Amino acid sequence: MTKPVFRCTWYDQAGYRQKESQRMTGSPKKDGFYMPGEFDPHHGCLMIWPFRPGSWIHEAREARVTFAQIAEAIQESEQVYMMVNAASFASAREMLSDRIHLVPCETDDAWARDVGPTFVKNRATGEVRGIDWQFNAWGGTVDGLYAHWDKDDQAAADFCKYLGKPCYDARPFVLEGGSIHSDGEGTVIVTEACLLSAGRNPQLSKEEITEYLQAYLGAEKVIWLPYGIYQDETNEHVDNVCAFVRPGEVVLAWTEDPEDPQYAMSQADLQVLLSEADAKGRPLTVHKLPIPAEPVCITEEELEGYVFEDGEDVREAGERLAASYVNFYIANGSIIVPQFGDVHDKVAVDVLQRLFPERKVVPIYARSIIVGGGNIHCITQQIPEEGRGAI
Repeated sequence: MTKPVFRCTWYDQAGYRQKESQRMTGSPKKDGFYMPGEFDPHHGCLMIWPFRPGSWIHEAREARVTFAQIAEAIQESEQVYMMVNAASFASAREMLSDRIHLVPCETDDAWARDVGPTFVKNRATGEVRGIDWQFNAWGGTVDGLYAHWDKDDQAAADFCKYLGKPCYDARPFVLEGGSIHSDGEGTVIVTEACLLSAGRNPQLSKEEITEYLQAYLGAEKVIWLPYGIYQDETNEHVDNVCAFVRPGEVVLAWTEDPEDPQYAMSQADLQVLLSEADAKGRPLTVHKLPIPAEPVCITEEELEGYVFEDGEDVREAGERLAASYVNFYIANGSIIVPQFGDVHDKVAVDVLQRLFPERKVVPIYARSIIVGGGNIHCITQQIPEEGRGAI
């Protein structure tokens, strides 16, 4: 049996045929490509098996159980590809069913949304290509979360090579997949807190960043929200606060408690959403999705489970985490939504089931992921289905 080959040399499932990927320059938009909505049909989903001691407590034991639950739920309606490093390959093989495609690859952490490729699709032919943004651990030397990220920065190109898909080189533009949401019809939402942060593209103006997003995502309109979720260490990714559920409709993380720091942030976002139209000229319908009623915080016991390396962002007992139900994943047949053991867990499930009546809402207790610094949307990246779809 062929042994797994790590870092950049890829083989098909039988272990024989090496795959290649064409490195693309130029503008996806000019080539006729756009970013579909997450609710549009998928070929599959990319995930990365967790292992980093500074993110996943107690040698990632609890996190791996949750990752496996999420992967198995998603694979019921689309293929799941799990990137796995050499040291963790045996555990992935043991804990995941053979329906999950294991992809040998070295990474620095497990945030597939941010380090994996953003996929775009050709409007005329239905061809799918990837985009390789520059990744610098959410802020580089300014406020990045760890000191070394070279393996993560290579992950998008590696995965496109594994799939044999052409890949646009967007460097030196710094972006993470969690900082953008598309409606598939020319509208993208982002947050100013993230995309205008000093650790990403400080040499570019807001207008220039807008032009980059339009050129690479095939967008006509970029809606800039001021804020994300309070205490979000990604500089407030949009995928934690607001997401398209279909063209013209979004969910927004919400609290009715004026004493909660999130209150003013969500109020400000709502005013922008209500004042904007999408690329088609439609006003946006906003559905409010409550945040957990009680703040989700790190415990002393959890803090003892981390092993931080030099230059890595550390945590403190009692630290509030950026828990949000908006951080769900839209699979072909289901909505995978995080749960926190909170009274609002069922409220979130009910709201999402009403918004997605054609899909099954699958609630998964995800404390082990939020303790790592993100949630279900952060550890997943959709791969659009090839072929012609809605324009």
